[in-house]
Amino acid sequence: MLIVDDEADIRAGLGSLFRSVGLQVALFASAAELLAYPLPDLPCCLVLDVRLRGPSGLDLQARLAQLGVPLPIIFMTAHGDIPMTVAAMKAGAVDFMAKPVREHDLLEAVAAALDQDRARRRGLSETGAMRANYATLSPREAEVMRHAVAGLLNKQIAGEIGISEVTVKMHRGQAMRKMQARTYADLIVMAQQLGIGRFATAAHPARPASPVRAPRS
Repeated sequence: MLIVDDEADIRAGLGSLFRSVGLQVALFASAAELLAYPLPDLPCCLVLDVRLRGPSGLDLQARLAQLGVPLPIIFMTAHGDIPMTVAAMKAGAVDFMAKPVREHDLLEAVAAALDQDRARRRGLSETGAMRANYATLSPREAEVMRHAVAGLLNKQIAGEIGISEVTVKMHRGQAMRKMQARTYADLIVMAQQLGIGRFATAAHPARPASPVRAPRS
């Protein structure tokens, strides 16, 4: 986990607290130090002071968002106010805590943030596996799948693309097997997550060129 606070004694105290419960810790005195650090590719969270020398904690939160770094953030401050709290939470902060922070409360907030990051990573991993499975479909299997998740019956798909209904059933079965979908409902959910067929958007191309790599956090 990551700690950014410009007071050395607070950094050291937080580092000792988190290490005492078995967490790996990296300490930083400024936003610039954190931004120069190669972030670990494992479940992580950021405990961040609002008031820092140089860019503030809120500035750092905004910069991480611009960079596409989805770190769960727990803010700490001795000078917080309601507008500041609202701004941080609207921008996605997990918690906003007033100094001095009770150790138990902080450890609970960190545990929740780490659970959130683990869940995000599991979702990315599952989506990556689905994209890899989809990439194994033949062009015809992918075409049949797109029509199927759009709600067309086998007979309608056959008429739409000019093949026999038996052939449609074969391609549909192959698509189900390769996608590891146990039911048609499973296939619909997968198509929705991947943006296939009627679920396609500009941000989710129907046929990805390569598997998506999970962002580092």
